[in-house]
Amino acid sequence: MSKYDKMVALNAERSREKMEKAKKTIWEMVDQEDKVTIPKLMKKTGLSRGFFYKNHTIRGELDRAMECQVGMVDPRRSIINHAMDQQIQRMQKTIAEQKQKIESLEKENARLKRAIDQRSVNFLKNL
Repeated sequence: MSKYDKMVALNAERSREKMEKAKKTIWEMVDQEDKVTIPKLMKKTGLSRGFFYKNHTIRGELDRAMECQVGMVDPRRSIINHAMDQQIQRMQKTIAEQKQKIESLEKENARLKRAIDQRSVNFLKNL
């Protein structure tokens, strides 16, 4: 076997190992209900972005995995949504309290205006 043939065989073996690693990681993520994304796969496998986009076999696996996860909600997103809902409820409560305070101040203001008007009338009568 020539050096070239050994090099080709070695490259083919490395390529097969990379593909197996990528497939294994993709389906582990699906099983763990971890949303499959290229950046996450790059981080977990150490493989390049181009590998996932250019390798047709891996791209097909990615597409199948993503189809399996259609409608899956990222757990972090649900936590953030819950926190935002609580924040909205607190703000709505504050708004209701402020509206009530404004209403009571407007009533007090009207009462005080009437009192001032009454004093003015009494003052003019005494002249």
